[in-house]
Amino acid sequence: MHPAPSLIAFTVASGLGFGLLFWLGIDATPPSGWVGLAFYLIAYALALAGLGASTRHLGRPERALKAFTQWRSSWLSREAWAAVAALSVNAFHAAGLVFFDLHLPALGWLGAALALGTVFATSMIYAQLRTVPRWHHWSTPVLFLLYAVTGGALLSGRVEAALVLLTVTGAAQGAVFLHGDRRLARAGTTLSTATGLPGPRAFAPPHTGPNYLTREMAFSVARRHAEKLRLIALALGALLPALLLLLPFHHSLGLVALLSHVAGGITARWLFFAEAEHVMSLYYGKSQRT
Repeated sequence: MHPAPSLIAFTVASGLGFGLLFWLGIDATPPSGWVGLAFYLIAYALALAGLGASTRHLGRPERALKAFTQWRSSWLSREAWAAVAALSVNAFHAAGLVFFDLHLPALGWLGAALALGTVFATSMIYAQLRTVPRWHHWSTPVLFLLYAVTGGALLSGRVEAALVLLTVTGAAQGAVFLHGDRRLARAGTTLSTATGLPGPRAFAPPHTGPNYLTREMAFSVARRHAEKLRLIALALGALLPALLLLLPFHHSLGLVALLSHVAGGITARWLFFAEAEHVMSLYYGKSQRT
């Protein structure tokens, strides 16, 4: 799949924002006053920036509101409703903390659950696609949720939780990289089943030039480049932040750890889209990795 910058910005930024809202919601002693306001502003800025970036990928952005009408069948619509619910509930929770120094734990936990529900709905937009075997797996929502809570832990300064989550997220991402490479073959789809014709190759490609499908769904990434990017994603996203957090804590180290994790997350999310092997590419006789 084409790794559109808008989709990468959407999934990374919104994951960080809703991940931070999750930790603020379950905190037994959440920040209040001006400190609480700063945390919530960061969370909302990231969440809204991510959601705003997603509209840029729509063919008709002015029709984005129509996404709310298909909640019975569309995970995109469910994500939209979950986002509105999460942001609304967390706004009431934040208002109590910031303006009245009032903590309502039940409201915080509800907001935290809705925040994770939004991330889960985002992940299911991709996990539901049988035509992309690398995505069509339970590990897709697990990885989205892990990145969200890990980034949220770093943003909220939870060093011990972040150390554990960085280890788990790094291990999970590595396993997904390796296991995902075999999913297209295990799906049993070949050029022959895609075209309905016998033989390993078609006589001629269906188009003489590139088109929307080949641009959006038959993106190729060289194997050697993918392997390097995987190492970069794991090193920046998990290893380096964990090593920095093991040092005597200082806010500057925490900031570097956060930036490193975000850079690794962006790299991993680029690969998430770039390495997605859509079965449609078989119809064109293309291989995703060369």
